[in-house]
Amino acid sequence: MPPILNAQGVSKRFGAKPLFENISFAVEEGDRIGLIGPNGAGKSTLLAVLAGEMEPDSGELAVRKRARVGYVRQISDYSSGKTVRGVVEAAMKRAHVPENEREQRLRETLGRAGFTDEGMSGEAAALSGGWRKRLAIAEAMVTQPDVLLLDEPTNHLDLEGIEWLEGVLSAAKFASVVVTHDRYFLENVASEVVELSKVYAEGMLTVRGAYSRFLEDREAYLESQTKMQESLRNRVKTEIDWLRRGPKARTTKSKARIDSAQTMIGKLAEVDARTRTATAGIEFAASDRQTKRLIELEDASVELGGREIVRNVSLGLLNGMKLGLVGPNGSGKTTLLRAMSGEIPLSAGTVKRATALRIVYFSQMRELDEGLTLKRALAPDADAVVYQDRVVHVASYAAKFLFTGEQLNQPVSRLSGGERARVLIARLMLEPADVLMLDEPTNDLDIPTLEILEESLLEFKGALVLVTHDRYLLDRVSNVVLGLDGRGNAQLFADYLQWEEWKEQGSGIREQGLESKNEKPVASAGVGGKKKLSYLEQREFDGIEARVEAADARLAAAHDRVADPAVAVDAAALTLALAEMEAAQAEHDAIYARWAELTEKAGG
Repeated sequence: MPPILNAQGVSKRFGAKPLFENISFAVEEGDRIGLIGPNGAGKSTLLAVLAGEMEPDSGELAVRKRARVGYVRQISDYSSGKTVRGVVEAAMKRAHVPENEREQRLRETLGRAGFTDEGMSGEAAALSGGWRKRLAIAEAMVTQPDVLLLDEPTNHLDLEGIEWLEGVLSAAKFASVVVTHDRYFLENVASEVVELSKVYAEGMLTVRGAYSRFLEDREAYLESQTKMQESLRNRVKTEIDWLRRGPKARTTKSKARIDSAQTMIGKLAEVDARTRTATAGIEFAASDRQTKRLIELEDASVELGGREIVRNVSLGLLNGMKLGLVGPNGSGKTTLLRAMSGEIPLSAGTVKRATALRIVYFSQMRELDEGLTLKRALAPDADAVVYQDRVVHVASYAAKFLFTGEQLNQPVSRLSGGERARVLIARLMLEPADVLMLDEPTNDLDIPTLEILEESLLEFKGALVLVTHDRYLLDRVSNVVLGLDGRGNAQLFADYLQWEEWKEQGSGIREQGLESKNEKPVASAGVGGKKKLSYLEQREFDGIEARVEAADARLAAAHDRVADPAVAVDAAALTLALAEMEAAQAEHDAIYARWAELTEKAGG
């Protein structure tokens, strides 16, 4: 049987810039393809070409006869007046679903997507972003497609919604192609991963298997490419030395070698240009504050519009703590952030903040004046910025975030979602922070940028409060998790894994709310049975001994500094040294605890 979709030799450019060239992409029965790549590689454009909504500049797309293609765009908006039921009914009518099948199919599809009978009569435009995305997926699925194309669906779904979509695609009879940067999603769902990137000679790399297999094969590919590049470089050097000796191009052999040398030099230049990659430089600046307790919530409750969003939350945010907020959409994660920062008042309870506390806040609303140029968005009043106590020209600072000089005078409105996120992160990095509050910072960021962001957050010395649907980021960065259930209740967990196991056991959040701040979060080992390491945990486990050694060295250095007689007689220096030793001890204990946890889980 021919492929459902078969794109051969397709190319697409906007203006003078080619997104991709001569790409071949086929979707077979049962395929679950994860489509990844750096921002600007053309993933959404390729998906639109596969959906038949955009014509390629060259090449052709063959669609199997009578095949049905479902397409869920990155933004799911509905005009006012349309109900949830009406949206799905219209989709079935367009797909010519027999009338006697429509009601049952509608109820089954919307029911599996989580819509109640009451919810089906609600207005589609009034739904939250996550529920609009569920509706868009249901709208495509109700037509019973042979292949479903989804563009960044995990950006808008909450954790529960992402797990629902994983279940849908894993059990589906139809094939699927999903553009996503969610690494857990790729590992759990994809049977094939395709990376669209100019770093590959063919413009893309296709690997059969889950994301972990893709990482292994990509590393092997890049290693072999590096060896080929080095071999080519040595051959070119030999030919250049020969050309410099001035060979006479009289004989056929000499002419052929000169032509071959020129071809080889051109090929090396092309390979060098293709493999010259850049990553955004992300490094948040912490203040030198020594205060341990930064924000304290005591029996805090917040009401909005007569509805109690969160209640009786007691929590102490300490210097060095990395707190992850998890829960379904609408459970109050952003509300709690705003209450902690002082943007909105509590309806009950108290919040205490350290004196002159510096809070840097990243909003999921991505507030940027679209009339500003990139230059003025980064440097409002000058041609330079002050970054880590140094004056840096705005062009150099923009280049750190992968922006070109040509983009400096372009309006922000022309930037992609990922580029706007990088602008906001660039602005945040100019402000030293005691507390960093990030509300969905990962939306639209590609995987390489996500990895740089993770490293920066791990190295940040202040306190972090993180709201994200990226489970890998939460798992890797947070050392405490506060779970919200959407009914006002909250509870502390030792880590994201404990929160997931708690949900899987159906325990829910305790009705009495957050456990006392004097209680310790339940240890992960006490919840659920022993499991083998996931591929991400294995990667962490493989490198944890180096982290342990570094923590040992830092703690030893901190002890030596406290014991230094010159420090002991200087009150200010001793206070600073003791704070450094306390921070080193906390880091040391956390790494050893994680090492023990992973060792036990691995059966060591």
